[in-house]
Amino acid sequence: MNSSIWFPWLLRNKILGLVVGAGVTVALLAWVLRDVVFADVWQSARAAHWGYLLAAVTLATFSFVLRVPRWRILLRDENGRLLAYPSLWHGIAIGFMANNLVPFRAGEFLRALAVHRLERVSLPAALSSLVAERLFDALTVLAFLFLGLLTAGIPADAEIGGLVVHRIARQLAIAPAILLAACLTALFFPALMQRIIRAVVPSPRLADRLCRFVDGIIAGLGAFRSPSRMVMAAFWSILHWTNNALSFYLGFKAFGIDVGFGGAILMQSVLVVLIAVPSTPGYFGVFEAAIKSVLVVLGVSATTAVAYAVTYHFTTFVPITVLGLWSLARTPIRLRAVPEDGTNPPPSAAHTRDHAP
Repeated sequence: MNSSIWFPWLLRNKILGLVVGAGVTVALLAWVLRDVVFADVWQSARAAHWGYLLAAVTLATFSFVLRVPRWRILLRDENGRLLAYPSLWHGIAIGFMANNLVPFRAGEFLRALAVHRLERVSLPAALSSLVAERLFDALTVLAFLFLGLLTAGIPADAEIGGLVVHRIARQLAIAPAILLAACLTALFFPALMQRIIRAVVPSPRLADRLCRFVDGIIAGLGAFRSPSRMVMAAFWSILHWTNNALSFYLGFKAFGIDVGFGGAILMQSVLVVLIAVPSTPGYFGVFEAAIKSVLVVLGVSATTAVAYAVTYHFTTFVPITVLGLWSLARTPIRLRAVPEDGTNPPPSAAHTRDHAP
């Protein structure tokens, strides 16, 4: 595409993305705050048990550390050797810091770029490993969503728009189970999955697209099909998301919220799904709306739910952002290294091994 056409189109899309994200954030924050009094929210936050809150923030930050061994399983250098833990940590810290501060979800590219510059890893290989990691996250969150819908203890009289949530949750619990089964079938039995798709999907064109999508996933995971590596990656995924849910649960304790661990699992799963919605950096608005909606359904007052959401978001936002900025200062990565289209490395993205920590 001619650059005279490409760049105006790109600029319009970037501006549109910023406007949509800002609009979603403002709308969701307005919904979050519409039925609460700020003074009451502030008082509830001040009354929180800071010991439990500190433990929750510690576990939430430790969740980023738990991503390191999984990424080490999924990504090797050009010679097939394991990568150094510090390089992987710097990449993770920089990536999640950037997601908090930089628009367009640029953290994933910066994360791949960081490990590309610190180790003998090609940028496409680093990006492919993140696709694999997201697949493991998706499978784990789907399983947790199924578990959360069944164990969260949704009150029998809870309603949304006149609909009984408890009954709907029981019926919807099968959906993530079906999706999980479909994903696993596509991963381990791609030929069978394609036959199922062609038998079930009435449109041949749509069936072809879905089959190509399955082929793409398998091709992207071709380097990770060692059974032992798959099992270990799944283990670290479960450990990571269990630890993160435990952080939410300790946050409940800090605010005196009488919701069990199943509720924390459900809230985490809903949050992970909803942060895919366009928003400003840091997922403001989306984060608070997801937490409030689940906690209110579970019988928590709107004031306590909002106080919990805002406090938890802010206190967990700060540590990884600071750690990411520290890692950024120790590596040859700059926030301006994000390319304009968010997909291809800039011309300066050559290997600079001498800067590795």
